[in-house]
Amino acid sequence: MKKILIADDQPAARELLRSILGNSGYEVFEAVDGTDAAAKAIDVQPDLILLDIHMPGVDGLTLCSRLREDPRFVDTPIIALTAGLMGGEKERAIEAGFSEFLSKPISLSALRKAVARLV
Repeated sequence: MKKILIADDQPAARELLRSILGNSGYEVFEAVDGTDAAAKAIDVQPDLILLDIHMPGVDGLTLCSRLREDPRFVDTPIIALTAGLMGGEKERAIEAGFSEFLSKPISLSALRKAVARLV
C-alpha cells in the first residue's frame, strides 16, 4: 500500500484529504505543521507528500527545500497545496522543489489524477 503524508495546519483540510485518499486505497499519515511533517516524513518515508505552503512555524516552501536536501526525499513527489500562488510564489515553489501545485479549494478529480500520476 502506498503511503501519503498530508501536512496542513487546517484540520478540515486534512480530514477531507485523508478521507478521499484513504478511500482510494492509500495509507494516509497527517502532520499539523512543518515541524511535525519533517519528523513524520523521516519516520514514515512516504511515497508522496501533500504540503500546504502557508503553515505556522516552518512553512511549506522551507520544508520542501529541506526535504530535497535529504537524499531520502530527492525523488519523493511533493505536491504544494495553496489557496493561491501570490506574485513570485510559484517561482519560489519551483525552486524549492515541488513536483506539482494544487489550488484550494482542491478539485477532487485534479487531486486523484495528480496522486495517481506521481505514485
